[in-house]
Amino acid sequence: MIKVGGAGACHSDLHLLEAPAGAAGFAPPFTLGHENAGWVESMGPGATGFTIGEPVIVYGPWGCGLCMNCRQGLENYCQTPGYPKPGGLGGADGGMAEYLLVPATRDLIPLGGLDPREAAPLSDAGLTSYHAVKRSMHLLGPGSTAVVIGAGGLGQMAIQIIKALASATTVVAVDTSADKLGVATTMGADAALLSGDDTVTRILDITKHRGAELVLDLVAVGPTLSMAAQVSRVLGHLTIVGLGTAALPVNFHSPAQECSVASPFWGAIPELIEVIDLAQTGKITMLVEHFTLDDAAHAYQLLHDGRVRGRAVITPNG
Repeated sequence: MIKVGGAGACHSDLHLLEAPAGAAGFAPPFTLGHENAGWVESMGPGATGFTIGEPVIVYGPWGCGLCMNCRQGLENYCQTPGYPKPGGLGGADGGMAEYLLVPATRDLIPLGGLDPREAAPLSDAGLTSYHAVKRSMHLLGPGSTAVVIGAGGLGQMAIQIIKALASATTVVAVDTSADKLGVATTMGADAALLSGDDTVTRILDITKHRGAELVLDLVAVGPTLSMAAQVSRVLGHLTIVGLGTAALPVNFHSPAQECSVASPFWGAIPELIEVIDLAQTGKITMLVEHFTLDDAAHAYQLLHDGRVRGRAVITPNG
């Protein structure tokens, strides 16, 4: 049992909150919160490896622990039907409460000196971005370009992760919010472009008309997917992370030839350990706004309205 320090409010939660009755895959009452960190409060029979009061972050996509993928730490791609069962996303109650039950100690990562109230979003916004970037690292050498479409919580993490892992890569951030683009610049973006009719042309100019080796679409609506396809590079990667419901048209002319298209989900347990290492060494940091549990509904309204600059984090225990 974890005493919750922070539980991040994510756009995935909005999809659950706004889904038609019965479409979310669970029946209320249900506790949201799948980005969780806190302190070990107690351990059940047979649970070992942690001490009471130790700060930890919770790996979110809980798998069966026994299939081939789970045994490699890839619980996000658990092969057992009905899994993964992420707490706070329909599988089990999440962390927007004073306490959270976690099924296994393998799903806990020590935080060391990191504050759980600051670190909570690393379990999704950090891990999801890290996984999406890491799979394309072989493309990100000197002279390469990565385009990050969407400069919210995930985008801000993706920019920092690219710079931490591939410092020679030119990072281009694209968003409809000038404020978020300002934050993206402070976090390492080499160019920050307000989305508009000339955005594709400007990106192609930056890439000397070759296109970007990596395009991360953290929104996945019609206009962003169209932009992503137009700025993709031959043999590049177009990675769809956002939960928008638009489809990417694929034909001989678009995206670029042999550009791989993928839609990864979350990340692996070993990758979360690596994310925490980056945070502990100060190479990445999450911009957070704290809200009490009583103010959670207000936080979600701000998120819905696009008025959260980084990540809203609910702090049930102050």
